Amino acid sequence: MEHIKKTDFKVLARQQTSLQMKMRLLALAHFQDGHSRTQIAQFLKVSRTSVNKWVSIYLSEG
Repeated sequence: MEHIKKTDFKVLARQQTSLQMKMRLLALAHFQDGHSRTQIAQFLKVSRTSVNKWVSIYLSEG
């Protein structure tokens, strides 16, 4: 969990050309800011299932 606190996901999202990767990185940025997965899904207008998947993959695999 320490690694997620050190990563600047917003900067990484700006550098991406892939819209899918931008969305994933923005989801992680919101998660890092303490928002719930439901709130993140609402912010990004994606399913909560997708947000759960992205956050879980990042937390387990980096």
